[in-house]
Amino acid sequence: MRIMRAAFASSFDADNPLAALTVGEQPEPTHPEDDWVTVQVRASSINHHDLWSLRGVGLGADRLPMILGCDAVGTAPDGTEVVVFPLVVDPGDPRGMSILSEHFPGTFAERVAVPRMNLLPLPAGLSATDAACLPTAWLTAWRMLTTKGRVDEADAVLVQGAGGGVATAAVALAVALGKRVYATSRDAGKRERIAQLGATALEPGARLPERVDVVIETVGEATFDHSLKSAAPMARIVVSGATAGHEPKVNLRRVFAMQLEILGTSMGTPGELTELLTFCAEHEVSPVVDSVVPFSRIEEAFARLHSGEAFGKIVIDHTA
Repeated sequence: MRIMRAAFASSFDADNPLAALTVGEQPEPTHPEDDWVTVQVRASSINHHDLWSLRGVGLGADRLPMILGCDAVGTAPDGTEVVVFPLVVDPGDPRGMSILSEHFPGTFAERVAVPRMNLLPLPAGLSATDAACLPTAWLTAWRMLTTKGRVDEADAVLVQGAGGGVATAAVALAVALGKRVYATSRDAGKRERIAQLGATALEPGARLPERVDVVIETVGEATFDHSLKSAAPMARIVVSGATAGHEPKVNLRRVFAMQLEILGTSMGTPGELTELLTFCAEHEVSPVVDSVVPFSRIEEAFARLHSGEAFGKIVIDHTA
């Protein structure tokens, strides 16, 4: 059996997820179907999904050890440079699909196996480390803004809790789309960096100078009432996470009186990822990268994400 270097969940630890992370040898990826191929990974990026997996959320003990990682850019068997779309059709999952590292080994390894249809060409002008930021967090933000939020009909956007991967992506993309963008953060340093991206940075709960047409919500209970109060008539509040509580109180009078839409979403489609890759390449939108860490120091990258100090994406360079 051929083996490779990988970072994987070897156990679960709800209180200290870093203790459940192991870096060591794992078997080479196998192909469950004939249409699967093996990609040599050049770059990947860490998501909060990886920390949740180490806590045992969405990952069963019967699937341990599980190689973590959802995002990857690499080299296909024919030598072309590709971006890996991370969702795999999965009849055994109630959603009808699963993301890499849930039922199928993920991207924090020398190689990853995926269906051939999951390979998208890496556009000219996008580096591997930049493109590795896009398939999960940035794709989620793109779908929140475009498909769900209908941002083309909007003038102003509010992004709650900017600093995390999805929220920071939403700020950068909304600015690039020409919208007036307001973004909240508890951290003064992060507010300063948000402003440098072209947004008006505010403390959580601050009164906006105008009501917005689209609200990007990844925080949840801590900010949801503010999201409702900041929404213009017929606005869309798009939710893709609940890092600060998943059961907020909702003023239904405000929802129906203002004709608000509360929309849930997660990830996106291969077509939407292609749109995002093209948009970033053509508009020279560079993903917000907190740091690029060699694979040999991936444990440090996990620790930084867990610390809450990261601003933007933490990228893993598999060639270093």
